[in-house]
Amino acid sequence: MADLFIAEKQEAQTPRPLADRLRPRSLEDIAGQDHLVGTGGTIRRMVDNGHLSSMLLWGPPGCGKTTLARILADHTDMQFVQISAIFSGVADLKKVFEAARLRRGNGKGTLLFVDEIHRFNKSQQDAFLPVVEDGTITLIGATTENPSFELNAALLSRCQVFVLKRLDDEALEILLGRAEKEAGKELPLDDDARRSLKAMADGDGRYALTMAEQILAQNEVLDTQGLTKLVNRRAPLYDKNDDAHYNLISALHKSVRGSDADAALYWFARMLAGGEDPRFIARRITRMAAEDIGLAEPQAMSMCLTAWETYERLGSPEGELALAQALVYLATAPKSNAVYAAYKAASIAAKETGSLTPPKHILNAPTKLMKNEGYGAGYEYDHDSAEGFSGQDYFPDDMDRRSFYNPPERGFEREIKKRLDYWASRRKEKQA
Repeated sequence: MADLFIAEKQEAQTPRPLADRLRPRSLEDIAGQDHLVGTGGTIRRMVDNGHLSSMLLWGPPGCGKTTLARILADHTDMQFVQISAIFSGVADLKKVFEAARLRRGNGKGTLLFVDEIHRFNKSQQDAFLPVVEDGTITLIGATTENPSFELNAALLSRCQVFVLKRLDDEALEILLGRAEKEAGKELPLDDDARRSLKAMADGDGRYALTMAEQILAQNEVLDTQGLTKLVNRRAPLYDKNDDAHYNLISALHKSVRGSDADAALYWFARMLAGGEDPRFIARRITRMAAEDIGLAEPQAMSMCLTAWETYERLGSPEGELALAQALVYLATAPKSNAVYAAYKAASIAAKETGSLTPPKHILNAPTKLMKNEGYGAGYEYDHDSAEGFSGQDYFPDDMDRRSFYNPPERGFEREIKKRLDYWASRRKEKQA
């Protein structure tokens, strides 16, 4: 038997793209997904045990989701049906489910592959529940979006979710080698251009093979500049409305929190290259200043607001340098979430204590009745004390004093902690 990954014979009257001709035919030939289909992989064990359950395949474009579904269909005796959520509606689903029920009545199961399943709305997703539940169909859904956000919890509970990885350089090299074997010649690229080709593919095997098909038609060896002229650089896989948006902003935020200025700059550049609105990044880094820097470096907030204003005045690309400067400032600043934690703790306490009133000695008494009720009685004006500190209690009478803000001994908060410790000791002396 010929190697399964070798291209099928092309029919002269219907030329097929190289990526389609080289589509793998067995689990062994799927590149870059050994964690699922390699020895000991979860899907491999399913196939070996002869039991295929409903599943969702989550991964970026060109990582092999559709190919894997087709290969799994070959390992069952079920009828394979494929639909796309982009072109199908409720009426189409009803027809598929009815046909599946008829097959089931005749003793044959149905394996339904749904491409872009996240495109179905809630009611359409709900339609799958009874037929998956009773085994009328075995569902394989493919999605490029995070299932946790895009798919109903009820459907998720009935399917196993498998994450397919973007293809790394090793996996892309395997695909390029197969293209060369099918063509009977090497790609006319020098070493640097070959590396650039894999970088342009950005983990998408289908795109890599599409570019390879163009390159194989060339008669001269291309360098990186020649390759760039021949093929368009693939835009980074980034959509301001999808999961990549949240992944990259999370990476940016955590890099700043982890005091890694270089990584922060990298994710900042990635987001800009993907078309992110710099104003969104400006808002987010201002939040970082409040959440992760706080009073450890009081100037951080001002730095971010100034950078934001600079961007608004200069626009792109000049204004982006101001944002980069603020980003590096945050990453290299001392870190503290003490104010952030204190605010959350105070918010919880406020909900727990309900409508407790302030102690009367700190209430104003603009009327005689209020004075008679004791409003303002005993209040000590702090500026009249020798050190500008009276040590009075400002919590409600029916609430014990609590400590929400506990600054670490880092940055400017080291000085704040000294003040708080001193005031705490003076307060204790007054109460003694």
